[in-house]
Amino acid sequence: MNEKDMNLKKDAKDEQLDSFRVDNDGQKLTTNQGLKVSEDEFSLKAGERGPTLMEDFHFREKMTHFDHERIPERVVHARGFGAHGYFEVYEPLTELTKAGFLQDPSVKTPVFVRFSTVAGSRGSADTVRDVRGFSTKFYTEEGVVDIVGNNMPVFFIQDAIKFPDFIHAVKPEPHNEIPQAASAHDTFWDFIANNPESAHMMMWHLSDRALPRSFRMMEGFGVHTFRLVNAEGKAHFVKFHWKPVLGVHSLVWDETQKIAGKDPDFHRRDLWDAIETGNYPEFEFGLQVIKEEDEFNFDFDILDPTKLWPEELVPVRKVGKMTLNRNTDNFFSETEQVAFHPGHVVPGIDFSNDPLLQGRLFSYTDTQLTRLGGPNFAEIPINRSIAPVHNNQRDGMHRMTINRGPVSYHRNGIAGNSPSTAAPAEGGYEHYTERVDGRKVQARSESFKDFYSQAKLFWNSMSEVEKKHITSAFQFELGKVQRKEVRQSVVNLLMNIDTTLAASVALKIGVQLPEAGEATKNPVPSDSPALSMMNTIFTAKTRKIAIIAGEGFDQATTKVIEALKEAGAMPEVVSDRLGPISGQGGQSIEAMHTFLTSDSLLFDAIYIAGGKEGVNLIASEPDAKDFVREAYKHFKPIGAVNEGATFLQQSLAIEGLRVPGIVTARSTEELSGFENKFVEAVAAHRFWDRKM
Repeated sequence: MNEKDMNLKKDAKDEQLDSFRVDNDGQKLTTNQGLKVSEDEFSLKAGERGPTLMEDFHFREKMTHFDHERIPERVVHARGFGAHGYFEVYEPLTELTKAGFLQDPSVKTPVFVRFSTVAGSRGSADTVRDVRGFSTKFYTEEGVVDIVGNNMPVFFIQDAIKFPDFIHAVKPEPHNEIPQAASAHDTFWDFIANNPESAHMMMWHLSDRALPRSFRMMEGFGVHTFRLVNAEGKAHFVKFHWKPVLGVHSLVWDETQKIAGKDPDFHRRDLWDAIETGNYPEFEFGLQVIKEEDEFNFDFDILDPTKLWPEELVPVRKVGKMTLNRNTDNFFSETEQVAFHPGHVVPGIDFSNDPLLQGRLFSYTDTQLTRLGGPNFAEIPINRSIAPVHNNQRDGMHRMTINRGPVSYHRNGIAGNSPSTAAPAEGGYEHYTERVDGRKVQARSESFKDFYSQAKLFWNSMSEVEKKHITSAFQFELGKVQRKEVRQSVVNLLMNIDTTLAASVALKIGVQLPEAGEATKNPVPSDSPALSMMNTIFTAKTRKIAIIAGEGFDQATTKVIEALKEAGAMPEVVSDRLGPISGQGGQSIEAMHTFLTSDSLLFDAIYIAGGKEGVNLIASEPDAKDFVREAYKHFKPIGAVNEGATFLQQSLAIEGLRVPGIVTARSTEELSGFENKFVEAVAAHRFWDRKM
């Protein structure tokens, strides 16, 4: 945290957490009862070599606590990482909602965000192919608001009753608990083949959206349709969006698998380091809004959670910004114990009849009872509202509040009917009075039964590179499926989306191509440019650059490092050893990594410094050429000057270096402006037209 932020007044949530923080520096060791402990290495025994005595209360307390340190992990979203921050609205949204935190641009609303994977356990890797959770807790003056979303705008199923089935299918198979944190297996694809409502989400899952470069470079979506209600009682349907200021960027599949071995905490580390260095992640908050009277004016059902609202039809209005500026003090106390719930709302936010959302409104509270030890999880510090809490709820496991007085019921006379209800004018929550008519049925609206038009829209919106990646993803995933009939069923489904895609997949996985797919129920727009990651923001800010340099590096290196820092990039020196490295002209740079402790997988780009002596040292490293080749293979920007360019050419074994994304200089003329060209290449992220 930089000095400017240290001087800012603490937010209300931070002040509240202060009373729960403990600092052990300089303190004496005690038991949980406050008794000072004189020995903490040896248990109490009957003689030095005798049995341990049961009367050693400190040993029993310490071991009992250790035995019960772990709580049940989340069934889904078990692998997560969180951070604190604040949200500011750009202008009052009075015409849409009466929610207080969306009215005053001068107010900083505290937030806590948890990013996660869905399918894997707590111990799985960060970079697996998966949906990413993106959940935000707003600590508003009216109460807690949770937007419990993902990095994809749609989901696999339409009705919450099928959620256990979907999760059972995507989790490791029950007979052998394999594979961990992966969808490339029989039961998942059997579910997809037999539940065509999953077709649209399947396309997202097999796209590069499932392989984010970082939590800081992925979108967030509320997924469901909600309502905003203003002070006059007028409602609008709404979808919530988070748009990353750095743009939406991905890794490549080969890269993700290798990173999982090199650094399974890759995304966690990236978020932590960004905040610690003051490169605070920023996301703009966006709303898609539809008037109630326009509910049925589209070729899709706006309540269907397997459908998105194309941004070309319903533009995203950016209404505020969230900044994450503080890491947690304790992972368990904050990130692991935080409890989200889509039903945590304030006046001005209400629900729609989306059947998946309706089921989630039950499921989340039910889950917390098991995970967090009973009904008092809202009293855990990270979950506490900064708005005062007064009600007649009492007792239960881990009750923290000491409620005074004889009354714990409503209505009452003894306490003057306290606590009393609040009228809407006093801030009391009032449900939107929607008229509902119909018979009790177990059925699905006909408007939900279009499974393929938006899957086609997604495919049509992809660039050729993205289509190639999706095709390869299908070939890999289905290539892991053992049952041929399951592989065939999925290709049959793909025929309803695109015949070229289906044919390419069928050829690689050894199944037949059907003659034709189903006719699409609704017209399919040609494309939606907002869906392609090629149309995002490109910047060099916060990109990690490996500066490969040895003792005796040339003077151009310092200019390159300065230019990268000026562009907001993060250059880090990789050398044959750690510590200070001296260059020509008396320069010195600090090597933070060696070829043994790092890998080009962990960087966005690489630069190879010149200088004959330094390059000779680098060339003597067995892993140096592999470092360069891996970066080239993963389409990353590469810069090199003088002898560094020669080493690059030798490493890649290609004629010349006129290759997309490779920036070199060997003469004084070429060195002029080299650093600016390299920064431009870094900002481009990847060079997909590079011939392999």
